[in-house]
Amino acid sequence: MMESKEFAMELFDTLCRRRQMQSDHINREELREIWSQITDNSFDSRLQIFFDMVDKDADGHITEAEVKEIIMLSASANKLARLKEQAEEYAALIMEELDPEGLGYIELWQLETLLLQKDTYVNYSQALSYTSQALSQNLAGLRHKSPIRKMSSKLSYYLEDNWKRLWVLALWIGIMAGLFIWKFIQYRNRYVFSVMGYCVTIAKGAAETLKLNMALILLPVCRNTITWLRNTRAARALPFDDNINFHKTIAAAIVVGVILHAGNHLACDFPRLIDSSDEKYDPLRMYFGETKPTYLALVRGVEGVTGVIMVVCMLIAFTLATRWFRRSLVKLPKPFDKLTGFNAFWYSHHLFIIVYISLVIHGERLYLILDWYKRTTWMYLAVPVGLYVGERTLRFFRSGSYSVRILKVAIYPGNVLTLQMSKPPTFRYKSGQYMFVQCPAVSPFEWYAWHFIQSQILLPFSGIPSR
Repeated sequence: MMESKEFAMELFDTLCRRRQMQSDHINREELREIWSQITDNSFDSRLQIFFDMVDKDADGHITEAEVKEIIMLSASANKLARLKEQAEEYAALIMEELDPEGLGYIELWQLETLLLQKDTYVNYSQALSYTSQALSQNLAGLRHKSPIRKMSSKLSYYLEDNWKRLWVLALWIGIMAGLFIWKFIQYRNRYVFSVMGYCVTIAKGAAETLKLNMALILLPVCRNTITWLRNTRAARALPFDDNINFHKTIAAAIVVGVILHAGNHLACDFPRLIDSSDEKYDPLRMYFGETKPTYLALVRGVEGVTGVIMVVCMLIAFTLATRWFRRSLVKLPKPFDKLTGFNAFWYSHHLFIIVYISLVIHGERLYLILDWYKRTTWMYLAVPVGLYVGERTLRFFRSGSYSVRILKVAIYPGNVLTLQMSKPPTFRYKSGQYMFVQCPAVSPFEWYAWHFIQSQILLPFSGIPSR
């Protein structure tokens, strides 16, 4: 079952079996009836089709082999290689949860408890923790595990499902720690340490991690590159589907780095430099000038001004990118309500154009460094910035590639919006992928991510917004 075609054949056989039709030939009326069933987007209809595909002999019982087969079928249709590899494990887990007596089969109502709670459909737009809690309550009494066994199983499954994330995070944190320690020791052994103390070592260590993270944060949002890498062998070891989460994690590290770097400069090493004796200041004249600078002079210099500009722009962009502002959870009076929502998030992120220009200037005018080759900010940024600019340029020229017609709009439980659109003849996609949609009548600059929820077997395609 390597292609979606086999999924289509299995679906067709299931629908024919339910209606006691001959699957080798059907008439027009039977085709219309099957098509009506396939295009019915109601929860009950989809659930019934799934049950029928699992329960091939229609005896009301589902064996572990049948569960494994439907998992593999779904994985094949949606190109989920990892799920297909672990189909046997997940089938065993489902049987373990729902068949504690070891009967060798489960009934449809038991499988249904995974999707229903107290006769109310699970709101799949709710937080994962809430849904998991509800499912656990429904399955209470079906399992009898010791606390140690439960913890061991959870840890085992967690490591197996998240090993890609964990090793990447460990490597990233290790590199940051190495850069921080390297720069910390470097300034610990310089004369400036006797004047500015640990303030300067911490500030410089944080600055080195900021260079790294300001470069890395661009890579997860290079969408075309990420899409290409997903189809390479690198995807076996790198979690490319977590690119946005990694982007957010790097942003959090940047916030910490900015606080350490700017905070130590403004509140610690600048005052220590200003208050130092003439004797201690004398070896630093080559960096700060013959006359000891005032606090205002340090802040008003190129280094200080560019630093303040970066902090202000980051503060605005990071604040408007938080969940509360991006999803309009914060209710502000007019006209400040314009500061919430996706528009505010998207447009404020373009302040990073100013941030990166200021960062390059800031890095070229560093105190305490005279040799050009030791000013490494541009070295960190050159490749990531070039790649991102290339991606944005490519997006601009490809933005008019396809246009579609809206055929149907529906709102499902959980306030989930779905659009059904016409499919351009040459457009190819797989269920589970996403595309970016622009509505010029709303804005010529905004693009919204929408996930496909139907395979190419069905025309037209449907999508739901990705947040």
